Amino acid sequence: MAQVIAGARKNFPNGSQVITLDGTSTTIDAVVNEFQTFVTNRGAIVAALTAVKNKVAAEDAGMTTVEALFTAFVAFVRQTFGASSAVLADFAIPTRKVPVAQTAEQKAVAAAKRKATREARGTTGPKAKRAIKGNVTAALVVTPVAAGDATGTGTTPASAAPGGTPATAAKA
Repeated sequence: MAQVIAGARKNFPNGSQVITLDGTSTTIDAVVNEFQTFVTNRGAIVAALTAVKNKVAAEDAGMTTVEALFTAFVAFVRQTFGASSAVLADFAIPTRKVPVAQTAEQKAVAAAKRKATREARGTTGPKAKRAIKGNVTAALVVTPVAAGDATGTGTTPASAAPGGTPATAAKA
């Protein structure tokens, strides 16, 4: 960029160092400095983005090890202090919910909903799927085209003009 501006200095009439941009007079050196600041800042941004991408990639590469270590640590804390201990809150580990036993009525409603859903979707269980056997037969149905309709558009060539529009009768 600086080379372009420096080369352009030679081409200004009478070696003038002042130019007018958008109605404002400025020197060539001021323009060069502004452009150089922009280029320097953009280079720093690109370098920072590259560094961030590399750090994220390094973190992603080590995440499986960290996740396994975290899971083992949570299991250790639960085993050491108990599954419902108040100490779990110090480690920001949520206590596990105790499953609530369903009543007979709730179980019956859930079973009826499951059955209705399977019937509506046409799904079957694994035993029913295994019982389905046989060959698939398929029949090909071909509908013949009318004798005058070679294009398949529903019109005969005599009644259609080029472009698919109906032909108009000639005026006498």
